[in-house]
Amino acid sequence: MQQADGTKLFFASDYQEGAHPAILRRLVETNLEKTAGYGFDPYTESARAKIREACQSPEAEVFLLVGGTQTNATVIDALLCPWQGAVAAETGHIAVHEAGAIELGGHKVLTVPQTEGKMTAEALEKAFSGYWADENREHMVMPGLVYLSQPTEYGTLYSLKELEGIRALCDRYDAALYVDGARLAYALAASENDVTLADLGRLCDAFYIGGTKCGALFGEAVVFPGRRKAPHFFTVVKQHGALLAKGRIAGIQFDTLFTDGLYEAAGRNAVEAANRIRAALRERGIPLALETPTNQIFVSLDDDQLRRLSDRVAMDYWERTPEGRTVMRIATSWATAEEDVDRLIACL
Repeated sequence: MQQADGTKLFFASDYQEGAHPAILRRLVETNLEKTAGYGFDPYTESARAKIREACQSPEAEVFLLVGGTQTNATVIDALLCPWQGAVAAETGHIAVHEAGAIELGGHKVLTVPQTEGKMTAEALEKAFSGYWADENREHMVMPGLVYLSQPTEYGTLYSLKELEGIRALCDRYDAALYVDGARLAYALAASENDVTLADLGRLCDAFYIGGTKCGALFGEAVVFPGRRKAPHFFTVVKQHGALLAKGRIAGIQFDTLFTDGLYEAAGRNAVEAANRIRAALRERGIPLALETPTNQIFVSLDDDQLRRLSDRVAMDYWERTPEGRTVMRIATSWATAEEDVDRLIACL
């Protein structure tokens, strides 16, 4: 069954729309300007300054790349030596949904057990200590970097205490801590969140602020707060085919996102919409596969519910459970309209 206008509701992902109207306006307004390329334009410099201020990292190096997989592959390659690998939760994006991009760059992804998308300090300790206790370790890949995402693939959040525990382990074993922030705006907006941009600046060797999923046409802002340098990172970006010649296109977007709290507002819209949908699911007795505080909702449907809802709503397949139910992901975004939430709730 289709909607009255014959269209489906689209809740499959958080990057199906284009860009925030404020970004489009600035791109149009500056379209015929002539500026230097490769990120040496005034708009990119302004974006860098605003990001440094937001992260309370005045000495941070900031680079604007195009997309998440490209960013992960480039940063991890720059931070690791050839004999090192990246430790990630077994559900981590680089381990599951990046088609071996990290391995293609010559670095193995070393997975550890997860709980609701998160690795624990205990699992990480076991990975590090197991390597260093093994007398054959010279024949093995050394864990040199810890990768995690905030929020996780399951829409869950690391607490500040959890991040500080992971940071302490990285210090003990001389490993880098890198946080994938593809959906960071939605983490920052969640009421359960207690991790700020300043905390990431204090705890991470590198992290990125997602734009593609959070209001930009494209783009991710990589931040090196200063704990550990990535020498000649500009050149590494070039080697990975990730250097945008028209760098100001990314610069204008992040300069706009970090003006007048737009990035935070984009996150709040998505989380508020998701909270309304979660409440409606609970009221109707439709179970959630797990509780998440961000913009991703994982709903457990029987076959009849799946068929009827899929006719009217585009969702993302997640997994089939042993009980014969299907877990589907409903994702809201910076652009989710109140009327679309109303229509989805009516479909339920």
